[in-house]
Amino acid sequence: MAKSDNAAKARRETLRVAGPAGEIAVLVEGDPAGAPVFMTHSILSSSMMWDSEAALLAARGYRVIRADTRGHGDTQPPAGPCTMDELADDTIAVLDALGIERVHYVGLSLGGMSGFGLGIRHAGRLSSLCLCDARADTPPDLQPVWAERIAVARERGTAALADSTIERWFGRSFVGAHPEIAGRFRRQAAATSVAGFVGCAQAIQGLDYLGDVGGIAVPTTLLVGANDGPLPDAMRHLQTLIHGAGIEVIPDAGHLPNIDQPAAFQDALLRHLDRVRIGH
Repeated sequence: MAKSDNAAKARRETLRVAGPAGEIAVLVEGDPAGAPVFMTHSILSSSMMWDSEAALLAARGYRVIRADTRGHGDTQPPAGPCTMDELADDTIAVLDALGIERVHYVGLSLGGMSGFGLGIRHAGRLSSLCLCDARADTPPDLQPVWAERIAVARERGTAALADSTIERWFGRSFVGAHPEIAGRFRRQAAATSVAGFVGCAQAIQGLDYLGDVGGIAVPTTLLVGANDGPLPDAMRHLQTLIHGAGIEVIPDAGHLPNIDQPAAFQDALLRHLDRVRIGH
């Protein structure tokens, strides 16, 4: 998308929107008349993980909307467990509050998981999907992993999960070479409410969209870090199930490729938006 003539008038707003389970913290920036892009983040993170991409897209004339997930960042913690459908419904609540009919949706990890639900249940609200480092199901062998993390959070707080989470996302070499970035994400993970983590972890435990992703009919691109464990293979499989979906594997990247390989990730994101814009 070419830079808008109104880009100089771009502004950044911090809003609080009424959601189905409480107030949702929302950041809006860029040209108010630009094509809207909605960005959602991983568990134990917040909208801060999209700072660079939001600035890039706003400079190119897009209107960028970022929402903190339940109990993450500045969004109100949930009162109990939640489902992936309910997290997708939070996105719809923000769109309704802002009077936005359709968005380009960009979701990573937890945000990508709920993005599959949006594509299945709310296609009419989407211009496109860019889903990153996310599964569409949680297989039985991963259930104990999430149960253990939930138990740790309940007993010792989310700070007890921070170090292992950051190392799993980025790898030891990246953490050692980029202590400022690792520290920022470690602090954000530790600041996540226990209720927010537990509620969203339970949504991940119940993730079960794999049998329905073939019904996604909006333009879709899948992005994944090459070093993100089994996810490249899982997302290659998803590409075969979603008609017309594209996939890009980001070399030398882990679970948050926008952080450890930002240039490659941002190029892939812009290619997705350009592909949608020109109708390919």
